[in-house]
Amino acid sequence: MARKLSHQRVTYVLPLPDAPGGHRLGVNGLTVDRQNSILYSAGRDGVICSWDLDCSLASNSYSSSNQKPGPTRFKTQVQAHSHWINDIVLTQDNSAVVSASSDTTVRLWRPHSESTDVPERIGKHSDYVKALATPGGQASWVASGGLDHKLYLWDLNGGGEILSIDAGGDDTTEKGSVYALGAVNSVLASGGPENVVRVWDPKSGKLVTKFVGHTDNVRDILVNEAGDTIITASSDQTIKVWSLTAGRCMNTLTMHNDSVWSLYSDEPDLSVFYSSDRSGLVAKTDTRGSADVEQGTCVAALQEHEGVVKVVAAGDFIWTATPKSSINRWRNVDTTLEIEAPPDPARTIDSAAAAPAKSNGQTPKIPFNAVLQLSATSELLRPASPSSGHSGDTGLEHDLGLTIPVHSLPEETIEGQHGLIKCLMLNDRKRTLTQDSAGEVVLWDLLKCVPVQTFGKRHMDDVASEINTTESISHWCTIDIRTGRLSVILEPNRCFDAEAYADEAELPASDLSQFREDQRINLGKWILRWLFAPLVDEEIRRDNEYREAAIAKAEELAKLNPPITSAPGDDVPRSMGIPIHSDASATTLRPGMDFAGIPATPGFGINIGTPSSATYLSTSTQSNSFFPAFDAETPDPLSSNHAAHDGHPSSFSDRSDYFSSRQPQIESDKIPMSPSDVASNSGLPQSPTEPDKEERKKGSFFGKKLNFPKKLGRTSTDTKPQILEEKPEESEISSVKEEKVYEANISGVIDRIHDDYEEFLSNNPSQNLVTAITPSAENETPRLDIPPRTAVFIQEETGDTAVASDLYRGSVGLIGQDIERLEKAIPHWLGELLLKNQIPFKEQVKIAFVLKPFDDSLPPVVKPELPSATTGPANVVNNSSRLNANRMLRTKKVLAYVAERIDPPNPDEPEANQMPPEEYLELYCQKMLCPPNMTLATIRTHLWRTSGDMILHYKANGKKQIRPPQSLMNTDDTHLTADEANVPNGDGNAPPGSIHSMTNSGSVAGSVTT
Repeated sequence: MARKLSHQRVTYVLPLPDAPGGHRLGVNGLTVDRQNSILYSAGRDGVICSWDLDCSLASNSYSSSNQKPGPTRFKTQVQAHSHWINDIVLTQDNSAVVSASSDTTVRLWRPHSESTDVPERIGKHSDYVKALATPGGQASWVASGGLDHKLYLWDLNGGGEILSIDAGGDDTTEKGSVYALGAVNSVLASGGPENVVRVWDPKSGKLVTKFVGHTDNVRDILVNEAGDTIITASSDQTIKVWSLTAGRCMNTLTMHNDSVWSLYSDEPDLSVFYSSDRSGLVAKTDTRGSADVEQGTCVAALQEHEGVVKVVAAGDFIWTATPKSSINRWRNVDTTLEIEAPPDPARTIDSAAAAPAKSNGQTPKIPFNAVLQLSATSELLRPASPSSGHSGDTGLEHDLGLTIPVHSLPEETIEGQHGLIKCLMLNDRKRTLTQDSAGEVVLWDLLKCVPVQTFGKRHMDDVASEINTTESISHWCTIDIRTGRLSVILEPNRCFDAEAYADEAELPASDLSQFREDQRINLGKWILRWLFAPLVDEEIRRDNEYREAAIAKAEELAKLNPPITSAPGDDVPRSMGIPIHSDASATTLRPGMDFAGIPATPGFGINIGTPSSATYLSTSTQSNSFFPAFDAETPDPLSSNHAAHDGHPSSFSDRSDYFSSRQPQIESDKIPMSPSDVASNSGLPQSPTEPDKEERKKGSFFGKKLNFPKKLGRTSTDTKPQILEEKPEESEISSVKEEKVYEANISGVIDRIHDDYEEFLSNNPSQNLVTAITPSAENETPRLDIPPRTAVFIQEETGDTAVASDLYRGSVGLIGQDIERLEKAIPHWLGELLLKNQIPFKEQVKIAFVLKPFDDSLPPVVKPELPSATTGPANVVNNSSRLNANRMLRTKKVLAYVAERIDPPNPDEPEANQMPPEEYLELYCQKMLCPPNMTLATIRTHLWRTSGDMILHYKANGKKQIRPPQSLMNTDDTHLTADEANVPNGDGNAPPGSIHSMTNSGSVAGSVTT
């Protein structure tokens, strides 16, 4: 059985400028509180708004249109969901609003409560939730249906799921999604794209019956209070009336000429109902006093300019919701009035329909052209006046003519806001262009979380061509505007892929001074560090208190039970990775930090490219068993030859690399005295019978799954003492017993730190306890002042849900108040980053290229290969210089690599007088000059623009005369001696045939043997 994979991610939403309340995108749901005169709306922006209507909705008075109510006023709103809201219902005596969303949740909001918390989640589907239904204001449950083919009944008091129903019933169909629901206490009806209406018993969940007759998606359902009549609307342009008593369709209404999207009725017997369609027409049907539905009156009440997604009515008014962010209020139509006589055919009909016609101050009438025929078999109602009667079917069709709704303009428009509808990520991956529904183009900074510049109403592509830069940065985030706001999604598998040079990060001069030349900043680490800065500060404070209490407790225990003296350093907990200091103010030395305390920039090595047939240590093996988690500043394993599991730089790199800072020598000088010691120092895994406990402890910091190729050496099996076979097994068993399982969140990280403290103090009660919480410093991730209103989500994606579910919702300004919730929600990978400055290991992307002198004007960077017994006489000369390096390596570093080999530094020349290589050398790709700060990734993307290895040409610009290397002064390329061929330029101590990796300041150098 396949395992359902899950992972947690972080999403932050950039705050929009302050604006009055209202929706940013289209409105999908409406419901009216008649008693309190409040309209509730919900939209695609995930927001629920409440509006004060300032009018009486107790009864339908149909007062004169001259008596207008006051303007609608905004009351309050809540960001209830992180995706579209598809439906809302009012329940519990109008005190609660239930919403269904594409974020797969069902939430309950109490708008009259003083609490400002996010609406409570009362239910969850595994796919979009499309429809809701409630049996009435006194009910204790609400029904929901979604694209997961499920119907659920949820307890409104927070009791969770009451009933679960498979919406497809006994039928196995791929079209079992639920788009429409209707409910009363005894009946629950559902419909969807399979064109079938199913009726369920809400108490048992059993299928009562199903109605077949629609030929397209069922979009909305009404059920009368008695539970014996169901009205359904469909995309097949029909409305059907079903009788549960008769078990069949009683009427098919065809007054619409487009897909019918919405139905509404506030009559218990559904004798008056409203319907809306995709063309924007809203019809009102009145069957009161009629023996049959088809004998009722149907009037085209209003015409919208877009499709009407939702229609509701109360009192004298109708409200319509469309794909726009605004809501329109219309005057209702009194269907009890007489119908006006048909117009004279010779009379010109005014295309602008108006309110019900008045005749000489008499009672108004319904315009004849606003009357709709309910079905093909129904008779059009005749006017009451005998003199205006028409007879014959031929006159009927002519009289119907063009339908002219009673109202063509709304009485009031509740204006919405302008949400984002388009976005474009720029090449630097730090800035994004957006365009809102009004056409305004704005530039955003994704790291500072603020708008940078406004360009007015312009085409977004034109603006992008003006401000975009020629860069190639890895994709590190996903941007989303589905709720009308700019959201940035950070996935753990790629949010640490992008880096920016500090001198290009637009930092203040005061901040830039603390960075070394060509130091890079990891964009994902940068923003995450400061999104959760209040949490880090609080955890540091709590850690200080915990250590003080732990030290005091250890001292008390030490007085009662004096500890047995042990060798220094033998009892340091394996996962702390911190030195023992007697001075509390001592600085903790972290991986990737040199003596100056400045983080090193990884992966600047240029390696000799090797044929694809060469054998290497598998990088996937390294990622799984070499390092469980790598610090972001740990040097790239492929940029240097790592022969030891502790990640120390090789001695050769320490001798030969003058571009990087010298790393502190922390390697033990112990000389192996036994075969087991030799095997350990050779990188071979120790057998279970080897008794060297100290070596085992040293390796435990990186875990016990250390795998290396056995071709490096072999330990003789006949020297293994048989008497020691059981002891390591007991040790292994005891270590397994002591192994503790930690939670996969930041609480687990904190618990592990606390356990390490306890273990350390139990063995070293007199030693100072140094904190193990070491967040990234400001010389690695400069301070970001993120707006407090920036929303922060921690979400989880699983294999059985369509969208990520929210584990935490808050804002930067509230992070400090939500510590307890965050400790449960923040995943382990984020906890390791925030508290230990460690990120998951991922192999760095390399770019292969070939360096050649331009027109052979300069010597090659790699010496010719002489004939040998293996190569044969055919390969007398091989000037190949295929290299690979980090994709972020700059042109000037490539030129420094070239200069090191063709123009070694003159020891007699003062260092101050030496000219940087980029000042007298140039690099070309496709005959185009590469600027000194252009990266290899940018060269490949914008200049090379094809597959295969890049070919880069270097040449001198004449500003300096280049001396040929000493080895080439007195010989040509085809007559080198064996000794000259085996000695690299600039280092007589290097192994034969080795090529130095090119590094920048702060990286770890290495070598690859050709």
